[in-house]
Amino acid sequence: MTTLIESEEHKSLRAAVSAFAQTHPHTLNPEDGKRLWQDAAKLGYIGVNLPEAHGGGGAGITELALVLEELGAAGNPLLMMIVSPAICGTVISRFGTEEQKRDWLPSLADGTRLMAFGITEPDAGSNSHRITTTARRDAATGEWVLTGRKVFVSGVDIADATLIVGRTEDARTGKLKPCLFIVPRDAPGFERRPIDMELNAVERQFELTLDDVRLPADALVGDEDAGLLQLFAGLNPERVMTAAFGIGMGRYALSRALDYARERTVWKTPIGAHQAIAHPLAQAHIDLELARLMMQKAAHLYDAGDDIGAGEAANMAKYAAGEACVKAVDQAVHTLGGNGLTREYGLARLITASRVARIAPVSREMILNYVSHQTLGLPKSY
Repeated sequence: MTTLIESEEHKSLRAAVSAFAQTHPHTLNPEDGKRLWQDAAKLGYIGVNLPEAHGGGGAGITELALVLEELGAAGNPLLMMIVSPAICGTVISRFGTEEQKRDWLPSLADGTRLMAFGITEPDAGSNSHRITTTARRDAATGEWVLTGRKVFVSGVDIADATLIVGRTEDARTGKLKPCLFIVPRDAPGFERRPIDMELNAVERQFELTLDDVRLPADALVGDEDAGLLQLFAGLNPERVMTAAFGIGMGRYALSRALDYARERTVWKTPIGAHQAIAHPLAQAHIDLELARLMMQKAAHLYDAGDDIGAGEAANMAKYAAGEACVKAVDQAVHTLGGNGLTREYGLARLITASRVARIAPVSREMILNYVSHQTLGLPKSY
């Protein structure tokens, strides 16, 4: 029942975040984005999912997703919320050493430091088993040495470190297994190059090169033999938060379209009175609400410790939200006609941005593969 009806506490949080987001101007200025992040952190929104013992709010992904959705619905989404507190903060709080927790969680919670996340590679795509970034131990010093490349890493230029997914060799089998490493931004051999994106966003995308980056032994997060479990402990929240990102964006676009449809008058009648306008907008609202229900289910399952159930639900939520977001944005632009493509109304830039929820962090086709194989029990084609 908790996934169907929000508690009074959640309703109050939603209202507070919405009111807060409305007080910040929507711009693509990085300084405005930084100010929004810092102000949100001061109110406890950024670290709401992190442990109280380390300066967080002691809540879960359910609450963090709610915050991101409302920020997005006000036109002020914070992409790095998906990465810094949701992925990196979750992985460190669940699997990090006590020293790593003390070092990172308080500053991630209060917004004074950010952490990026690097998993995607040029040749691996969505296949995490083909990741070629390798990590080996230097027998003489005990240090880790990382070599490889990453692409489409968000916010590396504003992050203090990047949580890098590498692979180490299993001494027993000789096979490579995934592991997670904290790489400081100023580590020698760690270089970044901005990717020229046709995407208007505060956060930029980067290609990373790791050229024999040497890290201390304690840069490894968690157990070297449990890397896959730890990796998906971060990827499930990522999918939930991406769903929140898409739902928020879709709600924002829909709200702009509704305002216009109520006010724009042709032949003495507001265009919103015509079913050709009203029905598609109603459908967009229904799709967003359905996606939110699946997102809430996924978040509740994750917060309850059901990683397997959360994995299935999070993938479905991300798929549903991505589709609903694209349709809502498309219909909003169409409702405004030529005005939908003007800078004044701010919807045209969402045409590209809304596709992010379909493509990242995993494509809708790979989610359909997941559901086909894992849920429906159909054979693989690869």
